[in-house]
Amino acid sequence: MGRLKGEERRRVIIEAAITLFSQKGFQGTTTKEIAQASGCSEATLFKHFATKDELYSAILEAKVRIEEVLTPAMHMAAHKDDVGVFRAVALRGLSQVEQDATLLRLLLFSALEGHALAPIFFDSKVRKLHEFLSSYIETRIADGAFRPVNPLVAARGFIGMIVHYLLLHEIYRVKRPPDLSPEQVVETFVTLFCDGIRQ
Repeated sequence: MGRLKGEERRRVIIEAAITLFSQKGFQGTTTKEIAQASGCSEATLFKHFATKDELYSAILEAKVRIEEVLTPAMHMAAHKDDVGVFRAVALRGLSQVEQDATLLRLLLFSALEGHALAPIFFDSKVRKLHEFLSSYIETRIADGAFRPVNPLVAARGFIGMIVHYLLLHEIYRVKRPPDLSPEQVVETFVTLFCDGIRQ
């Protein structure tokens, strides 16, 4: 691969690691394999990432940008656009995974392996999304727009629909019907959820 500048080398290592972790798990992947896939030596790998844990943290920072999901949804929330809020969350999550499912697979592996950074990922990323949706639902309940339900359970229920759909398609390889677009899938989930929670 030749000599790469520091930041470019880090990027190549992260990409190779995420691919290997998503195929073999965190425990099943060696630093030697990551170095080979990156086109560098283990010594070079360790110059950039002292441990696999450090590399895992770098992957989360590089690949999991919860703000990209929350920003458009927060804009809709400011206008109390219920459908817009849930559509923004679902569409962003769906499109991210459909474009690249390796992160989803890596996160599943790390949770199943009991990796120490899995709860850190949940606390720093997933919890933010739960809290945002829960807070929005709570506000809309107070407005009289939504039924009096447990906001956190409702938020997790909505996210659960999206995650289950992604697991079917990306893990079990159940293909989406060819006449159904990601936008139509999202509209179905949003309609079901919003119609069910409205007063």
